Amino acid sequence: MAYRYRSRHISLIGLIYLIIGVFVAWDRGYIDVPLLRQVGSALLAIFLWFLILLGVDLHIRG
Repeated sequence: MAYRYRSRHISLIGLIYLIIGVFVAWDRGYIDVPLLRQVGSALLAIFLWFLILLGVDLHIRG
């Protein structure tokens, strides 16, 4: 019996849709540099949480 696995990869159309969405959000002021710094700091804190417990400051400053 052959099983088909459905791939969860994003399609080219979906990728183009997301890229256009990011561009429009940036152009209209919904995304700016301070927001990107906050998101970057949050992602670093999530993935490198053990460094925070050791006293490392992961805030991105510009």
